[in-house]
Amino acid sequence: MKQQTFVCVHGVWHGGWCWSRLANILRARGHRVTAPTQTGLGERSHLLSPDITIRTFVEDIVRHLQFEDLADVILVGHSFGGIPITGVADLVPERIAGLIYLDAIMLESGETWFDLLPQDLAEDRRKLAETSSGGLSLPPAPPESFGITKPDDVAFLKPRLTPHPFRTFTTALDLKHPVGNGLPAHYIECTDPPYPPAKVALARAQAKGWPVSRIATGHDAMVSEPEALADLLEEIAEEL
Repeated sequence: MKQQTFVCVHGVWHGGWCWSRLANILRARGHRVTAPTQTGLGERSHLLSPDITIRTFVEDIVRHLQFEDLADVILVGHSFGGIPITGVADLVPERIAGLIYLDAIMLESGETWFDLLPQDLAEDRRKLAETSSGGLSLPPAPPESFGITKPDDVAFLKPRLTPHPFRTFTTALDLKHPVGNGLPAHYIECTDPPYPPAKVALARAQAKGWPVSRIATGHDAMVSEPEALADLLEEIAEEL
């Protein structure tokens, strides 16, 4: 099997740490794996500020690719991480061999994440951010909301989740090209249980004619089923 370079981009409240189980498996199989943490989260949570927007997240990953001198990359975006990988593909397609959206959000140019939420839910999250941090960030949801229920998995996840920079929800993704920028792309749906916020992106991927795979685990598949996910990522990467 060809050795691949996977760059894994995390979602809301998470950090690069969430990929550690999966990364260890893929590295043991001979692949290169990096998992950058977005500004204001995880080990970079001390950088939380109102200046962090979705553009910051895109730039984080672009710079990671440039400074690590990464090319022919399989770019994997989980959950909210689907938004920045779309932006990265728009800017530096020459570094990317393919895109994998793991139960991920997909925005078109000019959209914000809150544009896709029911209005009452978006308003509830605005109020929660305001009361918890003066609008700076959104406090973490419980691990169970990501389909994480095993005690060991909860113990791994819960203490590491950090408040998420709020403006990344309310600033629009700016694209010069169609989503995916003509690169090979694949969508993975986590089905047990399904994650309702990903439904719109799944439908969009299907409408674009992208292949869709399914994995019978919860939303945080890299935590709950890293071995099965590693198998699936290898299989998809060979086909991209």
